[in-house]
Amino acid sequence: MSSIVAELQSSLKRSTLLATLSSRGGDAVLGVNPQQATLVNRAAFGRSLENAGAEEHWFQLGAEEVFYLHHALKCISVCKSEGETRVSEGELWDHLCSASESFPEMYKAYAHLRSKNWVVRSGLQYGTDFVAYRHHPALVHSEFAVVVVPEGAEFGGRCGRLKVLSDLLCALRASGSVAKTLLVLTVSRSTCELRSPDCLELLAVHERTIIRWIAQQCREQRCKPCREEANREQRGSMPTFVLLLALTNWHVS
Repeated sequence: MSSIVAELQSSLKRSTLLATLSSRGGDAVLGVNPQQATLVNRAAFGRSLENAGAEEHWFQLGAEEVFYLHHALKCISVCKSEGETRVSEGELWDHLCSASESFPEMYKAYAHLRSKNWVVRSGLQYGTDFVAYRHHPALVHSEFAVVVVPEGAEFGGRCGRLKVLSDLLCALRASGSVAKTLLVLTVSRSTCELRSPDCLELLAVHERTIIRWIAQQCREQRCKPCREEANREQRGSMPTFVLLLALTNWHVS
C-alpha cells in the first residue's frame, strides 16, 4: 500500500490539483484524470461519484482524507468554493475543526493508521469511528473496528468515551457481531492547544485491542492447557472484569 500511496502522491503533486470544500461539513470534492482516478481507487481514498465523466473523475473525500492529502502528503490544495483562492493550512484546520469539534483527535488517529499502511474507512455503519483494512477493501474485509478515545483537559467532555463498563461491552458486542476486533486508540496530549496543526506533533496515540475471553471456547480449541493457563488455575480464579474482557497492547506493524 505504501508504494501505491507514494505513486499517487507523486502524480497529484505534478498536477497541482485543487479540492473544493462542501458547503456544509468537512467533506470535499476532488477532480482527477482517469490515470489518477485509478491510483486514488487503488490507494482507497474517498468515494467515487456516480456522475463522473469520461475525461474527469470526481471523488468525495472525508475531512480526515482531505487534511491527510493536504497536510501529510502535501499533494493537493483546497479552496472553499469553486473559483475562490486557495486556503492556507491554518484556515483549513479552522474550517474542519468548526465543522466537527472532535476533528483533531480523529485526524490524529486516522493519520496514525494510514502512516502504518492500513486502509482507513468510516466505521459509521458499525457504530465506531473507523474500520481498518490490511489490504484494499475490495479484496478483504476490515479487521478492526476503531474507537478513538481522547484524554486530556483540552478535549473537554469528549474524554468520557468507553469509561463506563456498559459502553465498553456494547462496543465489544457490536464489533464481535460483525467479526471485527475492537481497537481503541487513545489520543493524549502533552501541554498543547488544539488551535493549529502544530498540536499534531505533540499528540500521542496509544493502541489497545479488546477481546472477549470465553472460557468454554478456549478449552474447546486447545487440547492441552498452556503454561499460563495452568498457572492461573493454580492461583485460583481471576477477577470478574478479567473474565469478561482480555485487554492486550497492540502495535501496528
